[in-house]
Amino acid sequence: MLDNKNRIFQNLYGVKSPSLEAARKRGDWVAADTFVQKGRQWIVNEVLASGLRGRGGAGFSTGRKWSFMPKDAPLPSYIIINADESEPGTCKDRDIMRHEPHKLIEGALYAGVAIGANAGYIYIRGEYYAEALALQKAIDEAYAAGLLGKNAANGGYDFDLYVHRGAGAYICGEESALIQSLEGKKGMPRLKPPFPANCGLYGCPTTVNNVETIAVVPEILRRGGAWFASLGRPDSTGSKVFCISGHVNTPCNVEEEMGISMKTLIEKHAGGVRGGWDNLLAVIPGGSSTPMLPKDICETMTMDFESLRSVGTGLGTASLIVMDRSTDIVEAIVRLSHFYMHESCGQCTPCREGTGWVWRLLRNIGNGNAVLSDIDKLEELTYQIEGHTICALGDAAAWPIQGLLKHFRPELERRIRLVAA
Repeated sequence: MLDNKNRIFQNLYGVKSPSLEAARKRGDWVAADTFVQKGRQWIVNEVLASGLRGRGGAGFSTGRKWSFMPKDAPLPSYIIINADESEPGTCKDRDIMRHEPHKLIEGALYAGVAIGANAGYIYIRGEYYAEALALQKAIDEAYAAGLLGKNAANGGYDFDLYVHRGAGAYICGEESALIQSLEGKKGMPRLKPPFPANCGLYGCPTTVNNVETIAVVPEILRRGGAWFASLGRPDSTGSKVFCISGHVNTPCNVEEEMGISMKTLIEKHAGGVRGGWDNLLAVIPGGSSTPMLPKDICETMTMDFESLRSVGTGLGTASLIVMDRSTDIVEAIVRLSHFYMHESCGQCTPCREGTGWVWRLLRNIGNGNAVLSDIDKLEELTYQIEGHTICALGDAAAWPIQGLLKHFRPELERRIRLVAA
């Protein structure tokens, strides 16, 4: 369990004001001028020492990502903060933007220094209207206080930050599609290479990071990378904001230490499974795109990158969707499958055609309007989609179905046999 003294987000629930004055009382912006003056390499080194990995789903080392940015590029560099947060079951960044906006803005400044960017963009999903207003208000406060703009925070570095509202496309959560949208184009993923660090926004070196990733950086710099690395597990360091929703008594967002037991997270923070732990059917551990886990695995599972990978799923956005025994598990995955079909940009044939095909086939199997061999066909189709598309949406569409087939195949067979009989 995370000790309160190690908690980064002190106003996650909005009990106190999100204003600059209140944020400063909580410790935000302390020593900002010093951190900026220490410069690029010092910031990167501290983040590397912390072991911080991206909090948006991929889990890539943040310090390494920043180190990829060219140091003497003839073109300007940009930092983009991905606030699209369109993954079903995920709503952690929303609370950070509403209640702790100055952590994000301060982190954006340090990220800008770390990669040599004098401008940053927060790309926020269109549905987050109130959050966009909260961010803009906080940015205006920061400009008025001299924390952004020319000589930001009196550190001798110029940095401007802008809020850009998207239009609600899930695909724009993918970094290259986000860049396309920011440029005023249709949000469709780009082929890689070149990677954004070489050719990103407007053809310039660019780094894209998740909201939570950027928001924890100021506290890492204040307390030191070694402090953050002392929390969690060796390859999953620090604390993390976990979302817990579904069939629990008190759905919530909570900051906890990486590596916490899944059962502890649900029981202690979310009031337990509706009807008790024995009523648990399955948990999707990292947002809707990660394969589900049945109750017997959830009993001993810990919430970190390595443990979840070892059982064939992933930490993703660390957003748990809890399903009790009243759940029609097949129908739940049918609905997710329909979502990914709907949100496919259509650029890649395996995704454009495959997501619709697997949705229809799974729906028919769920209704019993199929034969047993269709289950194998469905599984084969998911592997024809996974790994064969420009971006990870194809993988995201395949993984929930693969989790269903791995752990609940007898239920699919039962439905087919029931109708056949």
